[in-house]
Amino acid sequence: MDIPIWQYVVSMTVYIVLLMLVVELMRKKYKFAAVFWLLSLLTFPLWSTQLEGWFRWVKTLSVLLPTALVVGLGRIAFYEQRTGWWKAFRKDWVLWFLYGILGLNILEASIKDIALGNYFNGIAGFILIITIPLYKGKNLKRNGWKISKDKPGDLIAYTDPMWNFLYTTWNIAFVFGENPGFAASSLCILLAAELYPVIKRRPELYVTARVYTLAIHILIRSTYDIFTPLMDSSRFANPAVVYYWGLINLTLHVPYLFWYFYKQRKENSVQLEAA
Repeated sequence: MDIPIWQYVVSMTVYIVLLMLVVELMRKKYKFAAVFWLLSLLTFPLWSTQLEGWFRWVKTLSVLLPTALVVGLGRIAFYEQRTGWWKAFRKDWVLWFLYGILGLNILEASIKDIALGNYFNGIAGFILIITIPLYKGKNLKRNGWKISKDKPGDLIAYTDPMWNFLYTTWNIAFVFGENPGFAASSLCILLAAELYPVIKRRPELYVTARVYTLAIHILIRSTYDIFTPLMDSSRFANPAVVYYWGLINLTLHVPYLFWYFYKQRKENSVQLEAA
């Protein structure tokens, strides 16, 4: 039986709100977040009942492991300026690693897109990787990454609002083509990540919101399927929509790529003049 439209509206709205509350909790209670995500790895024995194929396994591992071992421990180490073995998590590699993991997650989906024949959307994903705002190490500029020393030790990344939007439309198009049954629930995590920094008036928290919404979603999907009975969207599957959505995404991504390089060139010129 098809799910009535009102059920999508209610379940998706509730899920989006819950996701934003999760982000708020994980942000404000950084020690709790670290312990929670470390303990989440103990659900590993349940994963084999829910995960099929290389993509699902790689996606789960590449989200939950970094969230537990790098984001959680890194926030504690940076914010509390811990010494001893914690100093290893106060190094530049932590932020470079998180920067790389974001690119890896996009790459995984882009490769899967290409394998499925969704070439336009796959190419758009590669453009997203190229245009991720770069972490600049110790010479951190506003478009860089850092873990704040101010309470509560936020992971901060100054992404461009247009990049966030392009990431959102690319990602939901990918899910719609790869597994349309989970498109509705995936749209929830993408919208929660977009809405949270807007509500907080902190655009630099987009990546943090994306990390925690994706991680909690992946954790749920890898342990128990609650989304199919609540918001199964497989009824909306349409190959033509996937094709044209990918084409539209690529059409939007290409000019952004040129704008990105123009902006980088302009910033480099300003820095050279100031040197």
